[in-house]
Amino acid sequence: MFQLKNLNIHGSKAELASLPEGKLLINTINAHSYNTARKDGLFAEALTNGDVLIPDGVSIVKACRWIKAKSQPKERIAGWDLFEFEMNKLEECGVKNVSRSPQFTVMFMGSSQKVLDLIVKRAAKVYPHLKVVTYSPPYKPEFSEEDNKAIIDAINAADPDLLWIGMTAPKQEKWTFSHWDELNIHCHVGTIGAVFDFFAGTVERAPVWWQRHGLEWLYRLLKEPKRMWRRYIIGNALFLFNVIFRERW
Repeated sequence: MFQLKNLNIHGSKAELASLPEGKLLINTINAHSYNTARKDGLFAEALTNGDVLIPDGVSIVKACRWIKAKSQPKERIAGWDLFEFEMNKLEECGVKNVSRSPQFTVMFMGSSQKVLDLIVKRAAKVYPHLKVVTYSPPYKPEFSEEDNKAIIDAINAADPDLLWIGMTAPKQEKWTFSHWDELNIHCHVGTIGAVFDFFAGTVERAPVWWQRHGLEWLYRLLKEPKRMWRRYIIGNALFLFNVIFRERW
């Protein structure tokens, strides 16, 4: 059974610097993904067996303390925090090796072509020493074998130094975990769907004050109540119920 108290969860933003080099699958967990994983076996397996799991939610951090979980993360590590850390780290490598050919490559797999084009445009300004490659998969609930092969071939052909997967949870985690052995790559891989839109500018992220006070979820709810009410109002209540009655006791 999927239980928060038994998960290996990363401790802090500072510890991101200690992640080993090479092929590494990095997923995130928050209240919504926790609730989903309790009902979705493959998603639970992906979160449990990935290489790194970061606490993308203050609720996760507080719940781990309250239930005396095996892992005791010190702070929330948002998907955006992971994104900035990895991108800045690779950009610094690009600056130090400016004569390197080819350039360090970052691949964004997921989202629409419109969003990916905006990502390429912004990345050229923010991370000028990185080469950006993109791939927009078909917009459908389930990929065919041909779809999967095309995605895998595109990733392997790009041979990126950093790979971001953005297809929303749990699809992105399940796809990456299921095809992990087919990806002949050597880099960190992060499943960070919402960050694609944040970086592209198509979705506004909560101001810093809301982030610092653990209220980014409330900001998103106020901005998009029709789309987010079920996830945050019902979902947060379900998370609290699960923590109290299925984790605590």
